[in-house]
Amino acid sequence: MFSRLTRSGRQLAAGLLLAGLAGCSGLKFIPDNARLYTGSTVTLKSNTGTPIPNEAVVQTQLEAVISPQPNASILGMRPKLYFWHMGVGKTKGLGHWLANKYGEEPVLFSEVDTARVAGLMLNRLNNDGFFKPEVRSNIKLEDRTAAVDYEARVNQVYRIKEIFFPERDTLLDRDIRATQAASLLKVGDPYNLQTFVNERVRIDNELKNRGYYYFAPDYLLFQVDSTLDNQLNVYLKVKGSIPAKAAQPYVLNRVVLNTDYTLEDTTTNKTPINYRGYRYYPDESMFKAKAIANATFLYPDSLYRRRRADQTLSRLMSLGTFRFVDQQFRPARNKPDSLQYGFLNAIVRMTQVPKKSLRAELQMNTSSLFVGPGVVVQYRNRSALRGAEQLLINAKASIETGQGDALSGVTSTQYSLDAQLLVPRLITPPFNFRLLNSDFQPRTFFEAGVKYVNRTTYFQQNVFNLGYGYTWKTKLTNEQRLQPIDLQYVSSTNEPVFERLLATKPFLRQSFRQQFILGSNYTYTYNQQVLEQRRNQIFFSGGVELSGNLAYLLKSLSGAPKETDAETGKSSYTLLNRPFSQYSKVNLEFRNYYRTSANPTSGNKLVGRLLVGAGLPYLNSSVLPYLKQFGIGGPNSVRAFAARGVGPGTYRTPEENADAGFYDQVGDIRLEGNLEYRQDLFPYVKGALFIDAGNIWLVNPDPARATFVSNGNTTEEGAVNGVPDGKNGQFQFNSFFKELAVGAGVGLRIDVQFFVIRLDAAVPIRYPYANEDIRARQNPDVPVPPGLENFYKKSPIGWDGLRLNIGIGYPF
Repeated sequence: MFSRLTRSGRQLAAGLLLAGLAGCSGLKFIPDNARLYTGSTVTLKSNTGTPIPNEAVVQTQLEAVISPQPNASILGMRPKLYFWHMGVGKTKGLGHWLANKYGEEPVLFSEVDTARVAGLMLNRLNNDGFFKPEVRSNIKLEDRTAAVDYEARVNQVYRIKEIFFPERDTLLDRDIRATQAASLLKVGDPYNLQTFVNERVRIDNELKNRGYYYFAPDYLLFQVDSTLDNQLNVYLKVKGSIPAKAAQPYVLNRVVLNTDYTLEDTTTNKTPINYRGYRYYPDESMFKAKAIANATFLYPDSLYRRRRADQTLSRLMSLGTFRFVDQQFRPARNKPDSLQYGFLNAIVRMTQVPKKSLRAELQMNTSSLFVGPGVVVQYRNRSALRGAEQLLINAKASIETGQGDALSGVTSTQYSLDAQLLVPRLITPPFNFRLLNSDFQPRTFFEAGVKYVNRTTYFQQNVFNLGYGYTWKTKLTNEQRLQPIDLQYVSSTNEPVFERLLATKPFLRQSFRQQFILGSNYTYTYNQQVLEQRRNQIFFSGGVELSGNLAYLLKSLSGAPKETDAETGKSSYTLLNRPFSQYSKVNLEFRNYYRTSANPTSGNKLVGRLLVGAGLPYLNSSVLPYLKQFGIGGPNSVRAFAARGVGPGTYRTPEENADAGFYDQVGDIRLEGNLEYRQDLFPYVKGALFIDAGNIWLVNPDPARATFVSNGNTTEEGAVNGVPDGKNGQFQFNSFFKELAVGAGVGLRIDVQFFVIRLDAAVPIRYPYANEDIRARQNPDVPVPPGLENFYKKSPIGWDGLRLNIGIGYPF
């Protein structure tokens, strides 16, 4: 259209465009006799011609002191000035709103104080060891704008030659000298003021752990001799005017433990219980003194250590029985200070939460297989045995309806009851492990439960479990879980439909057989998400699970005979006339959360996840128990596919076996990757873009799960003459990557901090099998072999296969 304008029209349009650009530059909004400040540059140069140590860091520090910051600009245009001008003189309306929301007041050159900025730069350079620097400013004036170029010239940096710690023969000086090996000051390092500040804090922390309760970092003084040739000697001294109480370490005289403190506290008027030197209030009706003393690391007649005080606070809070815990330290009145040591009384005050609670919660299962409501009732006793043991009893009931053609009309009803006892210590007789260097309370747990599942037209199943184990943390980011005993017993009663399915699927009959699972497991978790200020956070969880190995060894050593299952024909050792499973299983999960904004409260993140899992049945088992097999797909997995709707390998359920539902789409190996970008949209509303890929495979090939491809021929009745692809669901290194199911989509999250509702829409991009009918629709020139379109279920791709998911919480 522009090419059709007359010459005068083109000149007019060009003039209007230039006028618009000039307006966007913001210069016409600058008052008369004023200039717009457009920014500053910093040039760092060496007077000696030698390289400047940490030049990039020094340059950044100098740029950081420049003020004010100029108006934001894009290609010379400053639209924020235009929006600001729209609101000048207005108190309401669109112009006022745009000015407040998007506007920016002009930054004038008259606001720039070059002398102040140069002084700040000189201060930064001196702090970095560049003594006697020079900073010049060069003002560049234009018609309506002004800028400043700063040039900083430095001499050779001063480096530390020698470091001298206090030499007096006092207890304080001796303790300061004892910390020298971990000093932050190193011979040969450039002088840096911040390092000296950090060194004072380090020494103060060391002294606090040596009893110096009243010491402070300001009591330390650094004297620097810079008369040497670009070198300096550092002398660390204690100021001569510090209070006497700051110069001596303190011993804990009396330690009071008050487990029922309130603002109207009267418990200390009662006679205390004396336990291991502690004064324990009020009595042992709620907590045994031993339980609280085991979580306390302040010991009577021991040196005060800040590390032990912090550890005590953390351990007591992690018991889960107290709402608040605080500590007070006061000089001991009844025990005067000695020549070298002072004495403190410590009071640890704990405010309890209610001992017992009952909570009911309504839940909604939104998986792709079954959808329906459930209710959970939880009873909690926070000191069941008066030792801060937590007893949790959960009762759950749910009724869900099947989704999709295969599960249409199927109802899944579940009832479960389980109990868990959490003991706040490691029960490992005859040993007593307290993890003295950990801030977190280790636990021993005991658990037992029973679950009943009634899946109409398929089966009724009972699952019993019993176990015990340990959980502990050595750091805030590290957690470990060891469960030596994880026993399960599974029994099923099958309906005729399911029996017919099992008759055609030997592997399924094996995995659903009544059996014992004699398991043990260990899990290690590393989680940086607790470090909320970190821009990049890593999560890793790795676990290993073993079952049946000890039982098999004992049976084989005892010479016990194997028994043959009449249904499967498999021979195996039994326990109480029931077979037990034997396998090894590994689960690995890696996540990375990268916040794209420097703002720690921002929800704009790029999140990746990788899942790798493998289970190997052997000796007493040829198939993993169904409960232990992997499935893939669904709201928290590859979201473009139904839960357990992919794999194993290239396998796809034939149309004639649609009643198999998802039961045959499980495997021994899992590989899954997810990538998701999350963006803040509005308050409490976030958006997401994601892509998922993954599949499952078998360790051992299963002819019952072969994939058939057409040979182009049909029988007289019109059925497909198919031939198996030869993979039988087995994992193969040369083809597994081509067998990944891939999907992508968009999502919306309503995030109110304590509750997240997630809506995802995903479409399949790639199926794991050789899909002739898909290729035919993508390329009309490729004919569909006769009958093939009815042999398998249709596999719609793109928008034809759109799948909507509703979930609670984030998928990962």
